[in-house]
Amino acid sequence: MTGSQRDEAAFKVLTAAELAELEGGSFAGSADDKRDGFIHLSTAAQLTGTVDKHYAAGGDHHIAEVDLAALGEAIRWEPSRGGEDFPHLYGPLPLDAVVAYSPLERGDDGSVKLPVTG
Repeated sequence: MTGSQRDEAAFKVLTAAELAELEGGSFAGSADDKRDGFIHLSTAAQLTGTVDKHYAAGGDHHIAEVDLAALGEAIRWEPSRGGEDFPHLYGPLPLDAVVAYSPLERGDDGSVKLPVTG
């Protein structure tokens, strides 16, 4: 796909401690991100599947909406779960690329609610 066919935003699931790190100016990645060499992001369509697979145990999690255009060449779309392309961030996530964040909540249909900007 060309860049114009890609989503303009992606989402990162963060623990409370990871959100605090991000609020300090940037987020270097979770232990899994650091192990894999990039920060895992999901599109809106992929987010519920990501939460179901990796965060089903619950906990204090938050969803950050990331402006992909602000990250430029640091974003690479690469195959992941089921061969589907996911956005991966090669480098830290700066707070100024985050357009919204909120606690992880689900709608009545079980899907993850996206953060809402004011």
